[in-house]
Amino acid sequence: MTILITGATGRVGRHVVQQLVKRGADVRVLSRDPSKADVPAGVTVVKGDLLDIDSLRTAVNGVSTLFLLNAVTGDEFTQAIIALNIAREAGVDRLVYLSVIHADRFVNVPHFAVKSGAERMIEQMGFGATILRPSYFIDNELMIRDVILNHGVYPMPIGSKGVAMVDTRDIGEVAAIELIRRERAPGKLPIETINLVGPDTLTGSDVANIWSDILGRPVTYGGDDPTAFEQNLANFMPKWMAYEMRLMAERYVSDGMIPEEGDVARLTRILGRPPYSYRSFATQIAAAATKPA
Repeated sequence: MTILITGATGRVGRHVVQQLVKRGADVRVLSRDPSKADVPAGVTVVKGDLLDIDSLRTAVNGVSTLFLLNAVTGDEFTQAIIALNIAREAGVDRLVYLSVIHADRFVNVPHFAVKSGAERMIEQMGFGATILRPSYFIDNELMIRDVILNHGVYPMPIGSKGVAMVDTRDIGEVAAIELIRRERAPGKLPIETINLVGPDTLTGSDVANIWSDILGRPVTYGGDDPTAFEQNLANFMPKWMAYEMRLMAERYVSDGMIPEEGDVARLTRILGRPPYSYRSFATQIAAAATKPA
């Protein structure tokens, strides 16, 4: 049977597709622009999006299992609910949904509230689903790489409670494993929630110290005030989204993104290896920056 992937060309979705193909799955992706969908050979691409009902119905036809990823947009909740309804209408009852850690707690942050609502709809609509709840993505740090490398400042206001950042490669691999597990099951499996976290829970000062160690020169933590963070984001994204990211950063500072007991061990069992660490990411970035042109 066929597995449908939404958000297939993004930071997480491309890893999901690659991992599924690696495991021999029959994969179909939904893409607004198939000419730009850089997917492996053998993957079917359907033109459309989550608000195009006709294309969505075409995409789910003959599908057994759905990976639902909704990007942070102003109409994210509408997209999620439409996708869930069209999937149920087509008889799809096996689902992996990309939510976010603490979705039920950080409800003043719009995309957390949306994902919490979608989780409730998945349960009420009778899907057999794995809810994946990732922490802060390690590769978000690529946006601030130049500030770290050129100015010696770690500017993300993540606070002193700790954030267990997760690598998008780990998210994609766990998603693929769960999609195949559900797709190959003889019947619909019960809902299960998995927190996706990194092996280390790091404060802002911890991260700055990692960079200092790797670079061999001081890197300081820029502090907990999210004002400059919001202002910088507003230079290249809508102001409402920059404000939403500020609200999220404020929750990093006030609450952290801390794993539950057993989360890291569980991911290690699922992956068959430890999750990728922040230090390994930072080491790769530093090595790439010093590589001769």
